[in-house]
Amino acid sequence: MTTRRNFIRQASLLSAGLAVHPFITKAGIQAVGANDKIRVGLIGCGMGFSDLTAFLKNPEVECIAIADVDEGVLNKHAARAAELGGKKVKYLYKDWRKLIDNKEVDVVIVGTPDHWHCLQTVSACEAGKDVYCEKPLGNSIEECNIMVRAAEKYNRVVQVGQWQRSDPHWLDAMAFVHSGKLGKIRTVRVFSYQGWCPSIPIKPDEPVPAGVDYDMWLGPAPQRPFNRNRFHFTFRWFWDYAGGLMTDWGVHLLDFALYGMNVTAPNTIMASGGKFGYPDDACETPDLLQTIYTFNDFTVLWDHAIGIDDGAYGRNHGLGFVGENGTLVIDRGGWEVIPEKVNNVERMEAVALKKAYGEGGLNLHVKNHLECIKTRNRSCNASIEIGAHIAKFSQLGNIAYRTGKKLSWDGKTFHDTEADKYLCKEYRSPWTLPKV
Repeated sequence: MTTRRNFIRQASLLSAGLAVHPFITKAGIQAVGANDKIRVGLIGCGMGFSDLTAFLKNPEVECIAIADVDEGVLNKHAARAAELGGKKVKYLYKDWRKLIDNKEVDVVIVGTPDHWHCLQTVSACEAGKDVYCEKPLGNSIEECNIMVRAAEKYNRVVQVGQWQRSDPHWLDAMAFVHSGKLGKIRTVRVFSYQGWCPSIPIKPDEPVPAGVDYDMWLGPAPQRPFNRNRFHFTFRWFWDYAGGLMTDWGVHLLDFALYGMNVTAPNTIMASGGKFGYPDDACETPDLLQTIYTFNDFTVLWDHAIGIDDGAYGRNHGLGFVGENGTLVIDRGGWEVIPEKVNNVERMEAVALKKAYGEGGLNLHVKNHLECIKTRNRSCNASIEIGAHIAKFSQLGNIAYRTGKKLSWDGKTFHDTEADKYLCKEYRSPWTLPKV
């Protein structure tokens, strides 16, 4: 609802954005012409390059800068970006701070490992740039809080890479859940069984590869020798940098459990699991984990395993909204409703599988972000507030696992000394946790 106060605030925020986005004028939003470009800079060429690829499908976007600590990766992806965008990337950096300082950059894509997201997103906001940040938003609960404050303070349009929020079949399924046809929902099963994730064998430490700025890769994380297991993709299995499958897939899937049930914080959290499949490999995060979030009259169950593909309902990932009349099951391929049958009588009509459709969630997600940038609308489909909430929710599960306790949560603290120490990461000098 727009009040006079909100209208005045939005008008002032729009005016503040004029210097950053020259195609927005006091006369209103102009059509984006051939010479009106949104100039994008990419930090981190892992999933970040997939994001950049989606950005470059839009004619108003130009990639002018890329930063990566690995020189080989940097040069490879700069060449690929030039092919996609039809123009050579103007600036290449190994130090991401130079990209942030570049006044030609309008939008920053943060595609680095999770432990870097807070510093880079806050720095981009402070520099007056809009941000597309990969999920999970932060690597601790306090980092997420800081990032939300930064986006608000500097009036930045931040989209978090939870692209299912823009995928139409997910939204169709949530509309069905909200219709009430399933009857009272007692539990939501959320699962991610990833057979493609193999065991990570222990490898010895080794010299830093040529062309890699390893100290910059570590950044605020603890100092330790270079080890390939902790570098590039497999960083996500180590607590210093990420939160395992719980935060990697959990932010995508648990987000829709909360969305479907119209809830926020749980009353209690408890978790159990461990390294049951690969007890002697290099991973620190559990290869199997079940977490139960209890609300007033239902539960959300998170269930994950790596190296196994047999999840629930014949799928390796998804959600099951278990109602008294039937269960709605959804994954990235589509959704269906399975009727509850009692005494051989079905309580509702089945809904046959409705397959995913459209041009792809990531492409639509980026289009939504670009439109919000043009209109200075901070309420993206996966705004920083949405991204922060679900990243914190996933962290709750990991903290319950690491403490082995059934925890209560009031939105700020567990009122438990052991659990509360996980609320914030300690940064390695000279890096410091941003203050906003």
